[in-house]
Amino acid sequence: MEWSAELSSGLLQAAPDAILVFDGLRIALVNDRAGQLYGWPTTELVGQSLEVLLTEESRALVRRRQQVIDTSPPGSIGTVTTTARRRDGTEFPVESSTTIVETPQGRLAVAVVRDLTERIRVDQEKARLRAEAHAHRSQRLESLGQLAGGIAHDFNNMLGVILNYANFVIEEAESPQPDLKAIAADAQQVVRAGTRGTDLTHQLLAFARREVVRPQPLDLNTVLTEVEDLLRRTLGEHVTLIVRPGPDLPSITFDPGQIEQILVNLAVNARDAMPSGGNLVIDTHRLGDRVRLRVCDSGRGMTPDVLDRAFDPFFTTKPKGEASGLGLATVYGVVAQAGGEVSLTSEPGLGTTVTVLLPAGEENAPAAETAEPAVTRGNGETVLVADDEDGLRDVAGRILTAAGYRVLTADCGRQALDLAAEHTGEIDLLLSDVVMPGMLGKELAERLTDARPSTRVLYMSGYAQPVLASQGTLDPGVELLEKPFTSNDLLAAVRKRLDG
Repeated sequence: MEWSAELSSGLLQAAPDAILVFDGLRIALVNDRAGQLYGWPTTELVGQSLEVLLTEESRALVRRRQQVIDTSPPGSIGTVTTTARRRDGTEFPVESSTTIVETPQGRLAVAVVRDLTERIRVDQEKARLRAEAHAHRSQRLESLGQLAGGIAHDFNNMLGVILNYANFVIEEAESPQPDLKAIAADAQQVVRAGTRGTDLTHQLLAFARREVVRPQPLDLNTVLTEVEDLLRRTLGEHVTLIVRPGPDLPSITFDPGQIEQILVNLAVNARDAMPSGGNLVIDTHRLGDRVRLRVCDSGRGMTPDVLDRAFDPFFTTKPKGEASGLGLATVYGVVAQAGGEVSLTSEPGLGTTVTVLLPAGEENAPAAETAEPAVTRGNGETVLVADDEDGLRDVAGRILTAAGYRVLTADCGRQALDLAAEHTGEIDLLLSDVVMPGMLGKELAERLTDARPSTRVLYMSGYAQPVLASQGTLDPGVELLEKPFTSNDLLAAVRKRLDG
């Protein structure tokens, strides 16, 4: 019996939960964990009424449970969750499992009590995280809806212009005495609307960090000097432009077109914030291993709620139809893609300051060279054009044929490979869309160049992600012509690839 008592005591103390033995409502035995849980010395707990460990609300539950203990057969009577009270009066949630035991000394109740504080905290944290995730999903859906609505609005405007002016061209061309000047003027409206659409897609890709970038070492001060006249024309006579280039500025590694896009977007935003005129100050400065570009205007500034949403796509305070709301969102996307940071400070009536921080490059920017006009006509070279879009394939074929190239066309990768297998002469260049059903342009190029190693490859696409490396750059040796392109763009790219 002595060994049995020691074993029972050891098991009682080894239990990770609090264990209390009750004789009626009197505490007959406890383990050390119970004393720790309730804040009592175990010797003082023995003999106390159970009610010292309970809140007022819990006491009624325990009295009802005591009736069950008195009338039930030996064994477990289940688990309840209630609120307990420590000696210092603090309350905490517990889970109590009770078992009835018949002993020579009479009927006893053994309660195993577990503190639920941490479990409840974890459950609450999980619930909070679920609620946050749900809120974030809702916000993303709202943003996507806003994005889709903005895109649809802007493109519908452009398509309306294109469709109507194209019909004007057709009607005039079919008239008994066509007015060639009117046809040319209407066609120019189509071109302008198409150019606006091109600009919008570039802004969307820049915002989404999916635009093809061609980074190179640049001197930001030199870029500022080159675009200063453009910025002055953009701002108009009522806004004074002040440029303050910083000394000893290191080069940055950036796409020249994108840095110009940043400057123009920020200048347009500043101009629109100063309808009655004002000053726009652009300065550069070296900050350790980064280059700072700062654009400050003296416009009307932004309220805190507008400032919070300034980088949201398609958010604008301008009248409907006057702006796409992509200016600052595009700046944010372009800068982030280059590994930089952009921040915004503004107060109503005190103007706005946009600060762009860009990592300094490792190379010095090369001196600007005057490029000689390139010869873009063909010399009878054979070009295989692969594109699943009939209209674009036809356009490319017509441009190249008129420029002196021999052209083969295919509407998919499989057909392109079949044409190449049947063709007995050289195929000097593959001009392939990047994304086509059945076979991507990259696979087509690999299979064709395996069979014809001398064939050069030029990709064309409005979405080039499948051939991009990290940070939106092209893999070494990959050349890409971005859609939509003009005839000059196409001929220059083809000639460069053939001669490169």
